[in-house]
Amino acid sequence: MIYEKQRFDEERALYGISNAQISNCTFDGPADGESALKESHEIEITNCDFRLRYPLWHVTDANITGSVMTEGCRAALWYDRDIRMTNCTMEGIKALRECDAAGLYGCRVKSREFAWKCRKLQLNDCEVSSEYPFFESSGIEISNLKLEGKYSFQYVENASICNSFLDTKDAFWHSRNITVTDSVVKGEYLGWYSENLHFIRCRLIGTQPLCYAKNLVLEDCTMEGTDLAFEYSSVQAKIRGNIESVKNPLSGVIEADSIGEILLEQSVMGKSTCRISVGTDCR
Repeated sequence: MIYEKQRFDEERALYGISNAQISNCTFDGPADGESALKESHEIEITNCDFRLRYPLWHVTDANITGSVMTEGCRAALWYDRDIRMTNCTMEGIKALRECDAAGLYGCRVKSREFAWKCRKLQLNDCEVSSEYPFFESSGIEISNLKLEGKYSFQYVENASICNSFLDTKDAFWHSRNITVTDSVVKGEYLGWYSENLHFIRCRLIGTQPLCYAKNLVLEDCTMEGTDLAFEYSSVQAKIRGNIESVKNPLSGVIEADSIGEILLEQSVMGKSTCRISVGTDCR
């Protein structure tokens, strides 16, 4: 079935269709209907304009290319499986949720609560602006992402991120099994309460990073404006350049070319056993 250059505004306009091609269509109009393509499977969507709510729920096996989901297109993709989006724009709130095996390639996203509770999520060459992106998602693979966020990757498990720029505060809180490679991570209070968070050749920028972390690893990283770092964390860190200050690391080894201040205070967490090495000096 082929749908081309048509306008749909009815409730469930194309409900449950399969083996269909939808191209250059608009989902908008006075009927203001919701759930246009709900329960569809094996569909190809090309150069379409979505302006109504909940268009793609419970969809299986869809390719979406060159399409726009406007701010009025709320909660666009929920409970979907095997979805591929290429060169699309998503602007509605709660754009992606509870999806399995979704891939975004060359997409631009502006959605306050983006990609919550998704599994096997892949993003390549995307731009994302979101207040709470990737909350409680798992099995994430990301490359070349430009992210502007606030509370990003909270409670995320099993993720790899490379060649990306992440401008976000409170990132990776309570996350587990995350590896970030060759990336810039900018923002306050990075990685608190995380477990198995691993940075490789990254540039980390912002105050009070990486506290209360378990099994934290930093390899060949740089740190800027990072004061009061590593409080109550178990850490293995090799830092090129300076750390502004280190406070009460719990255990492990921290090596840096220089550290502005080392604060070791009596703590209810117990005495620090962390070895701190500054240049050739070892404490």
